[in-house]
Amino acid sequence: MAVEQNNDKKERRFSRSLLGKTVVSKSGKRFGEVGDITFEVKSGELIHLVLKNETSYTDKLSLEKSKEGYLLIPFSAVIAVGDFLVVSEEDIL
Repeated sequence: MAVEQNNDKKERRFSRSLLGKTVVSKSGKRFGEVGDITFEVKSGELIHLVLKNETSYTDKLSLEKSKEGYLLIPFSAVIAVGDFLVVSEEDIL
């Protein structure tokens, strides 16, 4: 039980560390910043990055939108996390 709780805390800390990071493609195209993250409540699986401060580049893409109109990027498209979140455009289109 204690191990499970520690993993939950680590995942929450990881998720929070993503907020505000710039999202870019492998080729360096800027999408915007991580404004929020959606996740599956039961499993804790990260589902989408919710973009804020989107760039005009995202206008050319057919990204899914939240009910509130925010652009969503599937978390499965994230290929690297560091100073930036790098996403694979092929996995979002």
